Order: sequence, then C-alpha cells, then structure tokens
Amino acid sequence: MRGTAEVRGAGFHFELAGEGRPLVLLHAGICDGRMWDGQFDALARGRRVLRYDRRGFGRTTQGAGAFSHVEDLKALLSYLGLGRVTLVGCSQGAKIALDLALKHPESVDSLVLVAPAVSGYAHASPPPPRYEEIERAGAAGDIERVNELELQTWVDGPRRSPGEVDRAVREVVREMNRAALTSSAGEELPPGVSAAARLGEVRVPTLVVVGDLDTPRTVEAAHALAGGVPFARLEIIKGTAHLPNMERPEEFNRLVLEFLDGPGGGSEDR
Repeated sequence: MRGTAEVRGAGFHFELAGEGRPLVLLHAGICDGRMWDGQFDALARGRRVLRYDRRGFGRTTQGAGAFSHVEDLKALLSYLGLGRVTLVGCSQGAKIALDLALKHPESVDSLVLVAPAVSGYAHASPPPPRYEEIERAGAAGDIERVNELELQTWVDGPRRSPGEVDRAVREVVREMNRAALTSSAGEELPPGVSAAARLGEVRVPTLVVVGDLDTPRTVEAAHALAGGVPFARLEIIKGTAHLPNMERPEEFNRLVLEFLDGPGGGSEDR
C-alpha cells in the first residue's frame, strides 16, 4: 500500500507492505525513503514494513510552523495503527529512533541503529574536514556544490575518492539530497530528550551497524552506543561508509534478519 498520511499538519508519503510484526525504516538526512530500496521487499517477506519520507524530504508535503520528527513518527504510528514496532534508522533516522525509544518506550520493540547520530552526544573526534567548505558553499547559495561535498563526506567517506564508490549509489543519493537541500520544512523543535545521557535506560534489544569507512565521529558514536545500551551489539560492515545498507544490501539484510530472528530481536518473547 502506498499513500499520504495527513498528520500534524503535513502530508507524509509512505509505503506499507507485508504481514507480521511491524518494522519502520527511518532514512538518513541526505536521503529519503528510497534509500531502503534494497531492504523494503526483503524485510516485508516476514514483517509489516513501513517506510516514509520525513518533513523536508522526498514526496512529503510541508506543514507550516515548528515540528518534531519524533512526534511526527509517533503520530504516524498511531495513524497507521502499528502499535509497538522495530525501528531501523540510519544517521538522523537512528537519532529519531533512539529518541522515540526513550520518550515513548511503549512504542518500541527493538532498535537497529545504522551509522548513528545521537542526541546530546559530545564527540571527541573533530568534524569532517569538508564542513567549513560546505558552510561557505551554502552561504553562497551553491546547492550543487553543497550536494557534492556532502556526497564526498558521507557517501564516499574520508578515506575514499568519488571514483572508488558505486556510481549508481552516488547518483541516487545526489538526487535524494538535492530534494532535501531545496525544500523548506520550517523549524525543527528539540526532541525533548538527550539520548547520550540516558543510554542505560534503553531496555530493548539493539543492533548497532556502522561502516568501517565512515567518519571518525560516526564510528565513535556507534561504539558509544554499543557500550552504553544494555542489550546492544555492534556490527561493522567493511568497505562501506555512511550508507552501508545501500553499498552492501545483502550483507546488511543478513545482519538485520539474523538480529530480528534471534533471541529477543523484535519478538514478543523477551
């Protein structure tokens, strides 16, 4: 099923497929729901899978005024009647998933946090070297330059050149990120939770996934999550940067399905 959910003043484009325990895919900040093309059908063979575009991304229409991605997700789960869900989030999507698990624990069954951002986390590692150039290009209104620099930062990672990355992956991310860079979604409100200080409160099975070629900050955050969340384990997908599910879909799917089918991973029998 594909449609538009009118909740909290915006029209959220979504796709829902499969039967079984519900699972929600939360995209990264340089993507939209299409980043999960390699996972959607595979996961929907045994689960009820939802993917959607957040405000400011893809085909979701913009609402007016301030908003919260966490509360948007909570409202969408209610609108679709999904109950407790497994959340699979990448980057900003991982941050939203973790924040929801802490703010609305009754809504979350298990977590898969990919290339995670963490609200309230103070990094020891420096920011990626292209950050200042991205800010200058943004101030100059050069959207295409910003887009390319963000691809170099996140898709390529700090240890690869553009020519070392699958061209098809780069170009679909370029298309998705261009839509995000040229949209306007209003002001995002703080999530109302600082996850970094509350990792020990996460009481659901958690899988943390990171690429070994991702930025040092992301790898650092992944290790912090794996060490701080009581029921977490860490998996590293070699040869990938910030979007391991797009670069190695078969390996990623295997890890996620093994986690979900294992003891406690997304089941009611914990």
